[in-house]
Amino acid sequence: MSPIKKYHLMNFQLVKKSCLFFSLALLFLNFAHGQQKLRDSLKNQLKQSKPLLQSELQDSIYVNTLNDLAYAMRFYKRDSLLILSKEALNHSESIGYENGKIVAHIGIGDYYSDQGVHEKGVLYYGKALEAAQSLNNDDLILYAENRLAGEYEYQGDYAMALQEMLKGVEIATRMEDKEMLSIFNENIGLLYHKQKDYEQALYYLKISKRLNDKINDDLFSAHTSANMASVYADAHQYEYAMFYVNQSIGSFEKHEVMEWLAFAYETKGKTYLRQGKYKWAARWYNQSELLHNKSVDDPRGKIDLLLGQAEANFGLQKDSISEVYAQKAYDLSSKLKVNEGIRDAALTLYRVYKKKNNFAKALAYHELFEQLSDTLARNESKKSLLMLKTRVNHEKQKEGLILANEQALAVQKNYITGILGLVLVLMAITFLVKRSERIQKNLNKELTSKKAQLEKNELELLDINETKDKLFSIIGHDLRGPIGAFQGLLQLFKSGEVEQKEFLSFIPKLKADIDHISFTLNNLLSWGQTQMNGTITRPTAVDLETIVAVNVDLLSEIAYNKSIKVNNKVEEHTMAWSDSNQIDIVVRNLISNALKFTPKDGSITVSVLEKNKHWEVSVKDTGVGIDQETQDRIFVKNSNITTYGTENEKGTGLGLALCKEMVENNKGTIWVNSIPNQGTCFKFSLPKSKEIYEKAS
Repeated sequence: MSPIKKYHLMNFQLVKKSCLFFSLALLFLNFAHGQQKLRDSLKNQLKQSKPLLQSELQDSIYVNTLNDLAYAMRFYKRDSLLILSKEALNHSESIGYENGKIVAHIGIGDYYSDQGVHEKGVLYYGKALEAAQSLNNDDLILYAENRLAGEYEYQGDYAMALQEMLKGVEIATRMEDKEMLSIFNENIGLLYHKQKDYEQALYYLKISKRLNDKINDDLFSAHTSANMASVYADAHQYEYAMFYVNQSIGSFEKHEVMEWLAFAYETKGKTYLRQGKYKWAARWYNQSELLHNKSVDDPRGKIDLLLGQAEANFGLQKDSISEVYAQKAYDLSSKLKVNEGIRDAALTLYRVYKKKNNFAKALAYHELFEQLSDTLARNESKKSLLMLKTRVNHEKQKEGLILANEQALAVQKNYITGILGLVLVLMAITFLVKRSERIQKNLNKELTSKKAQLEKNELELLDINETKDKLFSIIGHDLRGPIGAFQGLLQLFKSGEVEQKEFLSFIPKLKADIDHISFTLNNLLSWGQTQMNGTITRPTAVDLETIVAVNVDLLSEIAYNKSIKVNNKVEEHTMAWSDSNQIDIVVRNLISNALKFTPKDGSITVSVLEKNKHWEVSVKDTGVGIDQETQDRIFVKNSNITTYGTENEKGTGLGLALCKEMVENNKGTIWVNSIPNQGTCFKFSLPKSKEIYEKAS
């Protein structure tokens, strides 16, 4: 990922439009003698301006200098960015300098963005955008809009990111601001790059490149060339990648823009890595690492560097070095919440540990890689759809505005024509108004009817989506993980990498996983049937004692392993009028839950109390209990509450909601009484068989 791909030199572009001092700052960039000289120059100007705080102009110069110095320190001493931005904000508030406040808010947002605290980044960028909009300052609106779009992208909200970028394109087009048009088009291209849509990415980057040629700014062109090189490398077009990265490196070295130079070196390393040229890849990754260690403080940009080093050294058979880099990438990605980095680091660590014959760790990292790959694949699909939807909606809005303008022009032409015959026009207008009212009333009725239908369809779609998401979530996390681990272990055994004795040591865990999969599938199929076209309940005379006895026997091994005593106190011939298959699922889930949350040496008691017209079945345990907040939610449909048991047993979150639905299908009710750390008692009622027969006769 490029270091400041979304911002280029925007601070200094804005400053030149605020006061005379900022023009000097712009000159420092356009005729750069090195970034260190720029920072030193800003520090000297800060010292010179602080004692002269006597007028509004001098105060604003001081604030602008603080903001510029803060930005210049961003990738070199990040704490200084926060300190200087806060000082600029405080001083701007004391003198009522709104432009200074906006830029200071963005500086604070930059700090939190680089730390991976994206909620705060969005908060401060949002404050800046709101303030800029209140001032109707298009330059600052574009500045804040661009930052906010970038932060939404880091959060994974691609739809919001694209929406903000498209707004920026409209404003920049209206202002004829080629520099900002270049930036926004480049960022849209990078958004598509993240989606691996390289054709669209290059389309927008080439638009940015054509704009850069008109601007004739060497650094702007270098930024775009570096990003194009990264896209071409991922698209396996290595000649183009090498051409553009070499083009950008010369410019970055000339201007001593170290954070971008580090990114260009990393991109060149990636280009060699994709071709399997590990020695050359490691060489350029080393060049990038030297800059990161010496003068660049960009943790987010460092993740790809560490991953590349790990992969290159693995290709060079330097497994220990590869492990160190992969672990660093894993730790940094975890800190910044970058799931792609965690996934790629886990893959390398799996390969390293597999070569070391450390199969336990290899299996753990392989399972983590599979889970993250599955999650990220689903998220990327959703993001792609959201981006498409946002783009389509934006185009529709534009078409609507064009149509509205055309209609307005048509009305104006009608007015001009109408002047020639005023009386005739007045009659025509009266007729058209009446007719329009009738049409409008009819349209309103039709729209109201269609709105109601759309709302109904929307609710149905939401319900279907919830069912689909739940199914995929369970299949992806509760089934795919154990099955993937099982497949991985079998592959290792088949290839001879795991001996028979070591393979047999995994049998208890595999049996537990398969039992869990079987139980989960049973619940999943029953729940899925109820969600599709509704389950059919076929009540008959059912002996509750038999159902309880069968399930106690079925779950006896789990009870034995946890030293839990299960007491069946249901008397024989306790006949209920219900669907035996559904009540079997209810009893099995309740006993299974009791076993899950009862610690070793506990007890579970299943009993039935006779009431006037129904039986009251209870499953009581001596387990950990349930707090009141959880009790209020456990039976709610789609609540998705799932926790681990006392022995880390897994669950799907379907069981209790499924129990409630099936008990109610059999004209009963279900409830729970529980005290934390004292145990839980689930109860449900069922109609007596005798009562049903009497009513039927």
